[in-house]
Amino acid sequence: MRTTLLIASLLALPLAAQADAFKLSSDSIADGMPLGLKQVYRGFGCEGGNVSPQLSWSGAPDGTKSFAITAYDPDAPTGSGWWHWTVANLPANVHSLAEGASGEDGKLPPGAVQGRTDYGEARFGGACPPEGDKPHRYQFTVWALKTDKLPIDANASGALVGFMLNANALGKAQITATYGR
Repeated sequence: MRTTLLIASLLALPLAAQADAFKLSSDSIADGMPLGLKQVYRGFGCEGGNVSPQLSWSGAPDGTKSFAITAYDPDAPTGSGWWHWTVANLPANVHSLAEGASGEDGKLPPGAVQGRTDYGEARFGGACPPEGDKPHRYQFTVWALKTDKLPIDANASGALVGFMLNANALGKAQITATYGR
């Protein structure tokens, strides 16, 4: 039994080291810091720019065939959180998205697909927590996937995309920003 645990631990070391190498960075947002007005929603009583942040990633696990990005608020008072952005089918040779990539000007790579947010749109939807709530956490995650494409379209819900991401993930890296009003 002890030998089996030792072997399992040794086999897991390369995976843990590989996961530690997968990093997400941004010129627009910082881990643990408040979001700027550019990444705040315009609507629902919020007056932000509704601009998706610049994101860059490196150190993807071996075998990565594509990437996906999600932005999620686990603190939304819905019982199921709030999906602010899902974009999948980013080719394995793409390692960054420009600020505003989610917009209508076509900055996403060919073949990338944005799913429907909880605002009901297939594009980035910025932070807009209820007034008076404690600041919410906004988890921006890049997912390294073992498949070239997920079978989703612009009508795919965040829950469906999340299910498919978890079923195909080789690794993920995250930045968690905050915002309150």
